[in-house]
Amino acid sequence: MEQKIELKKVFGDVFFTAERVGENAYVNAQWFGVQSVETVKEGGYKMLEMMLEKPYAKLLNSNKHVLGSWDMALEWAENEWAPQMKKAGLRYIAQVVPSSIYATLTIESLIHKIDDQFEIRTFEDDEDAKAWLLSVEAMKSTT
Repeated sequence: MEQKIELKKVFGDVFFTAERVGENAYVNAQWFGVQSVETVKEGGYKMLEMMLEKPYAKLLNSNKHVLGSWDMALEWAENEWAPQMKKAGLRYIAQVVPSSIYATLTIESLIHKIDDQFEIRTFEDDEDAKAWLLSVEAMKSTT
């Protein structure tokens, strides 16, 4: 199993990275640049593949470097990705929102559609998102 995954577009631009942090603390997924249906699906399927190799309950999904909307992939994310990830064990999503208003609107739309399946919190930076995910572990172990 790879420690860090990096996906690139045809001309070599990285559009997605993912890596496990800690023994199984969380998966850190980072998205970059303009996204298309194809890149969203490729990154989403990579997260699912990681989940099937070794399940994880927490995801830091950072879109802070995304430009523009990727709403053309919302239906897939809602109807395919989210149910498969939930079934495989994902429970918590720390969503870092981008500075792009269009990408932020897309994320808000997705959250509205899938928030009944996961506990989702939004953040402006990765450090706050990471802190919340690590606190969830502490809360979960006390319940």
